[in-house]
Amino acid sequence: MKISISVGAVYQGHDFVAGMRAMKSLGVAAFEFWGWWDQDLARIRAAKEELNLTAAACCTHFISLVDAARRADYLQGLRDSIQAARSLGCKTLISQVGNDLGTSRYAQKRSLIAGLKASVPYLEEGDVTLTIEPLNTLEDHPGYYLTSSDEAFEIVDAVGNPKVKVLFDIYHQQIMEGHLIRRITENIDKIGHFHAAGNPGRHELYYGEINYPEVFRAIDATGYRGYIGFEYFPLDDPRQGIQAFLGK
Repeated sequence: MKISISVGAVYQGHDFVAGMRAMKSLGVAAFEFWGWWDQDLARIRAAKEELNLTAAACCTHFISLVDAARRADYLQGLRDSIQAARSLGCKTLISQVGNDLGTSRYAQKRSLIAGLKASVPYLEEGDVTLTIEPLNTLEDHPGYYLTSSDEAFEIVDAVGNPKVKVLFDIYHQQIMEGHLIRRITENIDKIGHFHAAGNPGRHELYYGEINYPEVFRAIDATGYRGYIGFEYFPLDDPRQGIQAFLGK
């Protein structure tokens, strides 16, 4: 299992590079983060090279895909994000899709699919995979459009290009759907990245109702070789939460 650490979450309140150093000291070789535009990318790149780390994922600009009127803005943000990702050797971008506009869901879904199709040439040119992320609306993201991994998989099928996949956040989908192992194993070819946190609370993976050892075994059995990002807000020392899943 290859894990990456969401530095802004697990080391929230710490200096970013100090968080990178701390996770490296535990033997973790990959990190990820949210917005690149409010980070010192030159400093992160220097630390990445010094520590021999991989940048597993970062986010695109948070511009709506369900709003067709924002299409040009989204694509410009995507181009800028691809350039930032490539500067770090990062192969995966995370895209949220925007809040429900209160209009026809069919029209919003068509806009989402059209925007992703328009993204494909830029993704192919930059050799980057874009992952769309369903989120939960019950606890963390009220009003968000895409809550179902089932719908996300349908959208990826409609786009029909391997450069567009789903970010399956195990925490969010436990809240919204459940049946985690079945949904994951039946759709693993459409999943480009995972996130993990305990539920309820979004804390360490050993807190709450999700049996992560079994979920991870099921993911491994599929042959998935991408990253599982630990994106939680710790109650314990970050070292403890990470080591619990490194077998140390």
